[in-house]
Amino acid sequence: MNTIDLHVHSTASDGSFTPTEVVELAYKAGLSHFALTDHDTVDGVSEAVSASSSYDTLKVIPGIELSCYYNNREIHIVGLYVDYKDETFINELNSLKQARIDRNEKMVQKFVDAGIPLTMEELLHGNPNSVITRAHFARVLVEKGVCSSKTEAFDKYLGIGCPFYLAKPKVTPEHVLNLIQNAGGTAILAHPYSYKFSKSEVEQLLDETLIPLGLAGMECYYSTYDLGQTQELRSMALSKNLLVSGGSDFHGVVKPDISIGTGRGNLCIPDTLLNKILEYRNAHH
Repeated sequence: MNTIDLHVHSTASDGSFTPTEVVELAYKAGLSHFALTDHDTVDGVSEAVSASSSYDTLKVIPGIELSCYYNNREIHIVGLYVDYKDETFINELNSLKQARIDRNEKMVQKFVDAGIPLTMEELLHGNPNSVITRAHFARVLVEKGVCSSKTEAFDKYLGIGCPFYLAKPKVTPEHVLNLIQNAGGTAILAHPYSYKFSKSEVEQLLDETLIPLGLAGMECYYSTYDLGQTQELRSMALSKNLLVSGGSDFHGVVKPDISIGTGRGNLCIPDTLLNKILEYRNAHH
């Protein structure tokens, strides 16, 4: 049996390995396929695809992981097999990126106005492609000695309702699913049990919101899930006629305990899942 990994990050978003290095790691891990699913960007896909051409046993699936909001919680949707050269898709992603840049610049200005000097350069930390999140602000506040820990940074400065908090531009599930579908992708709900939803809340999210919008599948295999959770999600997916997907959510040193393909050591995602995804794609395209 060949194994696959359908949720992987690189330096194009917040991973620590370049797309080329990720391809090498995937090859060494013996994977037959992996999906490069950086946050809100397909900038790393071309490099990964060309790096994989040196290996005849490994294929790269062009992907993306997009954030949106449901009941004021951020949820993530992975798009598999997106057309990463589609201009409309790239323009839409750029406008989402611009909205985030505007928010970050406003937050930086709030700190500066309050006498806490912060710059975009410090947040980017030498990685110009980095998608800035509140975690980046927290790191800089700790480095500058403004806060003693990231927890304090969130509690005092960055948490919802705190003086320096600005909401991220609220993207709807509908917007994200449309984006993925219009780019020819297959939409998968990422790590359903990582949003602190109960089982019935996950079912409600699927039945009332995502499935009517055309969600195709969900991740049932994931680095932090035990066998029971995987089985529970698999049966939920099958009962709702959803595809079963899975991925490690590999980031490199950002999540040092998670390896590509094997997660925390016991993740094993069979490539039979991919056959089902491809069958679905053939039937729907």
